[in-house]
Amino acid sequence: MNHHATVQKTSLPVVDISPLLDERSLSAQRQRVAEEIGQACRDFGFFYIKGHGVDPSLELKLEELSRLFFSLTSAEKSQWNMNLGGRAWRGWFPIGEELTSGLPDQKEGLYFGQDLAANHPLVVNQIPLHGANLYPSSQFEEVIPLWMDSMHCIGQALIKGIALSLGLEADRFDLHGLDEALQLFRIFHYPPTGPQKSQWGVGEHTDYGLLTILKQDHVGGLQVRAARSSSGEWMDVPPIDHTFVINIGDMLEKMTLGRYISTPHRVMKSTEEARLSFPYFLDPHYLTELKALEGLSPTHMDSQERWDHIDLHHISGTYGEYVLSKIGKVFPLLFDEMLIEE
Repeated sequence: MNHHATVQKTSLPVVDISPLLDERSLSAQRQRVAEEIGQACRDFGFFYIKGHGVDPSLELKLEELSRLFFSLTSAEKSQWNMNLGGRAWRGWFPIGEELTSGLPDQKEGLYFGQDLAANHPLVVNQIPLHGANLYPSSQFEEVIPLWMDSMHCIGQALIKGIALSLGLEADRFDLHGLDEALQLFRIFHYPPTGPQKSQWGVGEHTDYGLLTILKQDHVGGLQVRAARSSSGEWMDVPPIDHTFVINIGDMLEKMTLGRYISTPHRVMKSTEEARLSFPYFLDPHYLTELKALEGLSPTHMDSQERWDHIDLHHISGTYGEYVLSKIGKVFPLLFDEMLIEE
């Protein structure tokens, strides 16, 4: 991992997605937005969105509750420890427990997902990543589902725009498990490093699924490497009020045959301020078979072009198998405790 690569201040594109969310929009308006998204995916793999329709008061409430939770002592937070969430993979984890590329992240976090009842078929069948949330308070129990519903609405609109940008029908991704998407939501807290040299909150990595929708607080620290950059240059992704940051994950790279690339990114910790980050992940259904979108012609994709030298074209099986292989490296101790049967 090259922490000393040049960081460029180039701004990512900002796309107004309101036509994708408004059923009254003309098809030409939706296609124009789709083309903007496609260009951003090809050039960067990251972009901002505005016109998303999320109530600013909901954003403020989410931040307020999160700051309150992370101000608790470790003993208090451990009441919602992830090892109590079992296979559902929910709850709190302390600083240093999550790894990226084998190194401990300098962050703590809360994990949430779709809140499923004990009699839900996926829970009855003990499918990992499915089950009940561990809510630290009744206010969290109210806010988290509202937030996830909002993110799911945005994610479905974006994935339709991406399908249109590829010259496919808007609902093409539904054939690949997006009509029953796996939804995961995280709240990350990065404490300040203090007066010593800045530390990396999270090292270089890509996301596993299809799309990530990220709410940042005011502090910043996210950096990305442009999808088509051959010089190893990094760009800052500063917070912009009332926008979210979108990036594509490994599964979208695989499903588009490398047309859209899963972009490496990392987080630098602030020396003076704590940082909050709110990523929502829209992934294929856990049992979805990994394959490219029908209707796309093959492209050449050299595995050496990826930061980790993995050739996603040769990965097979289900999304669940792929994501579990990743989780085993990110949370090795907790993964062992879960005793997930292969």
